[in-house]
Amino acid sequence: MLFKYKGFNKLGKKTKGTINANSIDEAIIKLKSQQIYYESIKEVKEFSLQGITQREMPTEVLASFSKELSSYLSSGMTILTAIKLMENQHEKEKKYLSFLNAIRTMVDEGKSLYQALQAQTIYTLPEFYMQSLNVAAQGGKIQEVLKNMADFFMTQHRIKKQVKGAMIYPTIIFTVAIAMTSFLIAFVVPKVTEIFEDTDQALPPITQFVLNLSDFLTSNYIYIISLVLFFIVSYKILYAKVKSFHTFIDGIKLKIPLIGSLIQNHELGRFSYILSLMLESGVAYAQAVKLAVSSFGNYKLNLLFQKAASKVVEGNKLSNALHITKGVTLKRNFMQSLALGEESSEVSNILHNISKLYAEENNDKLKILLSLLEPIMMLFIGAVVGVTVLAMLLPIFTMTEGLK
Repeated sequence: MLFKYKGFNKLGKKTKGTINANSIDEAIIKLKSQQIYYESIKEVKEFSLQGITQREMPTEVLASFSKELSSYLSSGMTILTAIKLMENQHEKEKKYLSFLNAIRTMVDEGKSLYQALQAQTIYTLPEFYMQSLNVAAQGGKIQEVLKNMADFFMTQHRIKKQVKGAMIYPTIIFTVAIAMTSFLIAFVVPKVTEIFEDTDQALPPITQFVLNLSDFLTSNYIYIISLVLFFIVSYKILYAKVKSFHTFIDGIKLKIPLIGSLIQNHELGRFSYILSLMLESGVAYAQAVKLAVSSFGNYKLNLLFQKAASKVVEGNKLSNALHITKGVTLKRNFMQSLALGEESSEVSNILHNISKLYAEENNDKLKILLSLLEPIMMLFIGAVVGVTVLAMLLPIFTMTEGLK
């Protein structure tokens, strides 16, 4: 990363410039070593073709890489031999093979695994992953850390697959409901309308409502579809590009009953596990907290923990920093467990247990949510179809009674 700074040199003269570093803390250390005292320092967004072509390594690929490498290193192989063996096993996976080739070349030149992963341009890797490997290599724990990281990323991939698989049935039901409703309104209702127009009879309110709705939708369907697509595209662009909008939406998500609890459990569980892994790897507490914050996908929680992390760097405990920082109200058991861990110097073990607790709690809540979602979707389809059919049959019954 590139950082821009302003400050004074050792002679007291004003100076400014840029410096390359992996984090703002590392940039500050580099400036101090050059006897430059900064007034301000901030990250500069670099534009490059590499930033466009390089993408984040898929979770399952990162899990596989970590697991395989850990297994080979545990059997006594060197890093270079292990990567060469991995290259032979993944010859058909072109992008992944390019990644392994780049690492092998740099390791063969004498670079460490951390330096090779940092320098390759095929994939971007999570910063907490990189720093854990860097510290683990220095402490001789690289095999253990790789195995733990593999377990973590495989669990994350399994959760994503579970959620996606669970949403297939409700999505199909919802699509069928929309298709059936569209068919009734576009084809069935207009045909029945012709019969009613010939009889000149007064229509029940529900029938008149359905007919009006049918006329409106069939006359303006192009505008409606265009408007829906416009809102979807606008939402996605704003959510991806405008940080304040993203944070606002993520804050609303946390307030939705059941859904908010699921999101907070997932985010806090992931943060707890990553922080636990980094502490076990030997990363200093303040640095581990700062790096683990990057794991938050929810911007509202990310903002809260960023503010708290800056207080931890100043010497505060994370539990105290979170307590005095305004923002999201975090789960009470998380705050109590974190405070207990910091008091007893057992943060790693307690957070590891908390992550397991939240994973189990989320599994139970997901089962409840899905068990409720299926009958709700069926009731929704039944209600839509039932109202439409009832609106069409009521006038027919009225006409039949008038003929008697």
